[in-house]
Amino acid sequence: MRSIRYIPHVENIPILVRAALNVPVENGKVTSTFRLRKALPTIKYLQGAGARVVLIGHIGDKGTETLMPVYEAMKQYLPGLRFCPSTVGAEARAAVRDLPQGGVLMLENLRRHKGEVENGSEFALELAELADIFVQDSFDVCHRKHASVVGVPKHLAPYAGLQIEEEVRELTKALRPKRPSLAIIGGAKFSTKQPILEKLIVCYDRVFVGGALANDFMVECGYGVGTSLVSKDSDKEALHALLRNPKLMLPVDEVVAPLGSREDGDVVMPTNVPKNEAILDDGPKTIEALNELVQKANTVLWNGPLGNFENGFEEGTEALARVIASSSAYSVIGGGDTVAAVEKLGISEKFSFISTGGGAMLDFMAKRTLPGLEALDR
Repeated sequence: MRSIRYIPHVENIPILVRAALNVPVENGKVTSTFRLRKALPTIKYLQGAGARVVLIGHIGDKGTETLMPVYEAMKQYLPGLRFCPSTVGAEARAAVRDLPQGGVLMLENLRRHKGEVENGSEFALELAELADIFVQDSFDVCHRKHASVVGVPKHLAPYAGLQIEEEVRELTKALRPKRPSLAIIGGAKFSTKQPILEKLIVCYDRVFVGGALANDFMVECGYGVGTSLVSKDSDKEALHALLRNPKLMLPVDEVVAPLGSREDGDVVMPTNVPKNEAILDDGPKTIEALNELVQKANTVLWNGPLGNFENGFEEGTEALARVIASSSAYSVIGGGDTVAAVEKLGISEKFSFISTGGGAMLDFMAKRTLPGLEALDR
C-alpha cells in the first residue's frame, strides 16, 4: 500500500478521505467518539500539508440516517469544519470548490445513495469527481465491496491513511504472537467466526470461545442450552474439528435467565441450563480461569463480548476487560461491544492496540487481506 506520507504534492489539492464516521448516536448525540479520535491523525496530517480535505463516510444501515450529529461532535476536534447536506452532485462540488487550503469538509451519509452498498460505477465516479486523490482510512469497512471502498480507487490515485497503516501493522503482529498466547472470541454466529477460529487455533496456544458463539459448541457437546441463541447454519464438521483440538476452551459456568430479561441471572454449570431460560453471560469461574491464562500470557487477542451486552448482561465482558487491562501482555482488542466496554470503564490506555474494526479485524486476520486494502494496490 502507498502511504499518504508519500503523496508527492498536496498543497491546495482536494483529497477525498474515506473516514470511520459510523459511531453510536442516541437522541441526536454521539455517545462514543473513539472512531472519530482515531480519524484525526490522517486528517490533521493532510491539513498540515495544506490539502483541502473532503471527508466521506456512512452512519447506520437504513440509508436514512444523517451525519449531522457526527459533524457536531467532530467540530470539537476540528474547529472550522464544514458540513454539506449532499454527498455528490452540484451542491457537493460547490462546497469542495469553496473549501480553503487546509480546510476540512464533511459530506452527508454515503448510504443515502443505493449506489454505495451496490458498488455502483456511476456513484463511484461521482465521488471521484470531487477530488484529485483518494485516501482510505476507514478500516472498519475495508471488508465491504462498496463504492467508496473499491469503486473510487479505480478513478483516483489511492493511498492508505495513518489509521489503515496502524491497523495492518498491529494486526499482522498479532498473527505472530509471543508465547504463551491467548485468543478470546465472543459474540455470535459461528459461520462468520469459523475462518478466524480455524486460523487462531493454529497460531495461538489457547483459544477461548465465549458469548453466544459458545452455544453452538455446547450443543455439539450434547449440552442443553434452553432458549439460548444458536446458529442455524453451523458447519458441524468444522465445529467437531475445533472441539477435538486441545487448545480450545469453553465457558465452565454460565449466567442464565429468561430470554429478554434484564435482571441478574443465576450461575449454573453448562450441563444444568434450564429448558425455559437462556445463557446470557459467562460466569465468575470462567473469568477466574481466563484470568490465570491472561496473567501468564505474553500476547492476548480479544474480539466480541462474553454476554448479551446490549441488554444489560455486561458483567462478564467488563470483568474480562479489567483482567486484560491489569496484565503485562501485548493486548489487541476489537469489536463494537468490546470497545464500548473498555471505553465505559475508562481503561483504553491499558491496551496495546484497539482496532476500529469488528468484522474487518477478524476478516483481515483470517485472510491477511481485505477488498479495501487490495484496492489500494492499484
